[in-house]
Amino acid sequence: MVMKFSVCNLGCKVNAYEAESIAARLVQSGWERVQFTEPADAALIFTCAVTNIAAGKSRKMMHRVRRLNPDCVTVMAGCYAQVQDGMLEDAEIIVGTENKNRIPEYLEEYMRERKKIRAYTDLQSVCFDNMVSAQSDEKSRAYLKVQDGCDQFCTYCIIPYVRGRERSMDPDRAVQEASALAKTYHEIVLTGIHTGRYGKEYNVTLASLMKRILNETSVQRLRISSIEITEITDELIELMKEDDRIAKHLHIPLQSGCDRILSLMNRPYTTAEYYDKIEWIREQIPGIAVSCDLITGFPTETDADFEETFAFLKKCRFSFLHVFPYSMRQGTPAAEMAQVSSEVKKERAGRCLQLSGELAKEYASQWIGKKVSVLFEQSRNGYTEGYDSHYMYVKIPGNHPRGMLAECIIREYRDDAVYAEAAEL
Repeated sequence: MVMKFSVCNLGCKVNAYEAESIAARLVQSGWERVQFTEPADAALIFTCAVTNIAAGKSRKMMHRVRRLNPDCVTVMAGCYAQVQDGMLEDAEIIVGTENKNRIPEYLEEYMRERKKIRAYTDLQSVCFDNMVSAQSDEKSRAYLKVQDGCDQFCTYCIIPYVRGRERSMDPDRAVQEASALAKTYHEIVLTGIHTGRYGKEYNVTLASLMKRILNETSVQRLRISSIEITEITDELIELMKEDDRIAKHLHIPLQSGCDRILSLMNRPYTTAEYYDKIEWIREQIPGIAVSCDLITGFPTETDADFEETFAFLKKCRFSFLHVFPYSMRQGTPAAEMAQVSSEVKKERAGRCLQLSGELAKEYASQWIGKKVSVLFEQSRNGYTEGYDSHYMYVKIPGNHPRGMLAECIIREYRDDAVYAEAAEL
């Protein structure tokens, strides 16, 4: 009888990468993957601990599995599983930061012995958990995790306490993984917890890894998922200038546009340093898209602090914003600070989301009448949709093959999307 499993990912792109890698290994070993709502022999839940709400969702998902499918073996993996707060003890298997690669083995062991498995990680000695990059027909781009862990210790963030110290994939292994992915996917996204700090233990840089991938694989587009302002080097910008295969988009977390709040967050830059750097980047690479993450309602943030942030967002002319109302995480210094009300946090987030739409329209407008390269992801309602190098969401009429890179001419921006026509297919 074929064993069935399901997967639920509640976290970031790194979590998603790890979940898909394990799922692919299970399929290769004879398991059948089903939807999370379907009956299964095992349910894999990749948990998130970034906020109390995220941890609560992880617990709720575990209880949902237990309620709907009592005989299912529940595997809780990832950041919240590493917290060890005693709230996941109903699960048969708990796997922390490391050893996710061993989940197929743990499942076999549990099926054989029916004894609960607890595989927590000693974060003082954690190593990079190499995983084979999963390939799927359902995706147009591939993610490659090349870095893990964080040494920054922002006051709102639990990740350094559950992911451990910064560590990187061996450069040769990273190039091999990228080479394999490039045979199927036109775009590869390099990701990690602190992607820009890749390679310290190997005395190499993210830019040098990217150069090797460009030179030694057939990749057509290479993208960085996110990078801190302090990690953008001259070497990286020079490489982006030299090679059009690197996506002309940088997602650079800001979190606040107020220096007082940035200091409370333990962010390693000022607004002046941030602004000067992105203006320099734009001088070097005209037309580049710069987007950011933003937290509204951080503890003690006053109306004046927020208005300072709002003005700074306008000044920076981002291509879009990822906006998050602050969500407290027990165990972090920010949880002990004076909290802002939920209503105020949401109101400020709403204003920033509205601004994001205005900024996106402003950025896209400069591309009207110009040619861009779009990676097609899906067809629906008479249009084929996908992202261009600048991470603009583009729609063109007709149905075209998913995963295809095509030249398109931008015609207009409306309804939060860029509309174009095919230049050549």
